[in-house]
Amino acid sequence: MTTIVTVAPDSLVVEPTGLDKMWTLTSRIVIPLNHVRGATHDPGMKNAPKGWRGPGLHLGDKLAGTFHADGDRQFWSVDGYDNVIVIELAGEDYQRLVLSVDQPRQLVDAINAAAKGRPIHTLGPR
Repeated sequence: MTTIVTVAPDSLVVEPTGLDKMWTLTSRIVIPLNHVRGATHDPGMKNAPKGWRGPGLHLGDKLAGTFHADGDRQFWSVDGYDNVIVIELAGEDYQRLVLSVDQPRQLVDAINAAAKGRPIHTLGPR
């Protein structure tokens, strides 16, 4: 299943679909655009350390939920790695969102264009 990502005028809305809602314990994440540092299309995340899971699912190439790696809290909603994007955040509970999406290159361009020129909001060390 892919994750629905909507770039709104002042926010980024992430909505897991299907059973991912259950496995991630999340129906929607809303991130202010001034908390978005940038996005990349990154199929190489397959080889990245995932850390420990809690709560969530890790079964083969299916990852859904919260993963803790290198002191960072990351949200994963991934089903295979060809269409994975990574969204880096500041001042949020998650430092990174790792998502399987339709049309990853176009979505990355839209996210980066929407976040461009906005000051990054930080709340101090995490």
